[in-house]
Amino acid sequence: MHLCLNSFIADGYSSNSQKMRVLTEQWVDENIFCPNCGNAIVNYENNRPVADFYCSKCKEDYELKSKKDKIGNKIVDGAYSTMIEGLQSDTNPNFFFLNYDKTSFDVINFIVIPKHFFIPENIEKRKPLSQTARRAGWVGCNILLNTIPNSGKIFYVQNKQIQSREHILESWNKTKFLKESTNIDAKGWLLDIINCIDKTKKTDFTLQDIYRFENFLKTKHPENNNIQAKIRQQLQILRDKNFLKFTSRGKYELV
Repeated sequence: MHLCLNSFIADGYSSNSQKMRVLTEQWVDENIFCPNCGNAIVNYENNRPVADFYCSKCKEDYELKSKKDKIGNKIVDGAYSTMIEGLQSDTNPNFFFLNYDKTSFDVINFIVIPKHFFIPENIEKRKPLSQTARRAGWVGCNILLNTIPNSGKIFYVQNKQIQSREHILESWNKTKFLKESTNIDAKGWLLDIINCIDKTKKTDFTLQDIYRFENFLKTKHPENNNIQAKIRQQLQILRDKNFLKFTSRGKYELV
């Protein structure tokens, strides 16, 4: 894998955004494999509105977002209504996020986030465009990266360090069970508990560590009157899915 964008291939473009789209798509096309099955991915030739790349073997779609310097906590995306409809019908693509050095054109980070990590609360509704805009009233959205668990951010490149193919495929497969959660609320609970585990900053943690997030979870799920029981239930599901294991009574370890 080469970590430098080939700036020469975009010499014929006048728009900087067009240049960077050509450069980043060409880099992905040459360097990135499908994290679901390991097969080569292919660039959609006709600029499909919902995806940039696809895997001819497993049929997964991928949309590429790129940004200079830091990726940050938010990524601008398309229409809010389209994104929410896609989440509800499971037609959204997976997302590639690339950030690069604007001076050297070096790739700094490249991440894939599986679509099964996205729920409506990860999507921020932007203000409608003004009445003087060409698309007056149009409402876009932002993807809130800081609301997605660490296990949903799979690095191919992290701070210019290339990650192994085996690690990428294993990380993807570890959370494929989330595809089974077709109910948004059920998936939301699992993702909330995974986020709570992340916040402990431990690979070995206790039930009491997660109970400390009871008020946080109650705020997010005010209809639930027995948060601790729900926590235990979700940890049991994550154990059954081999995301974590019980080491002894009230003690857990991430797999």
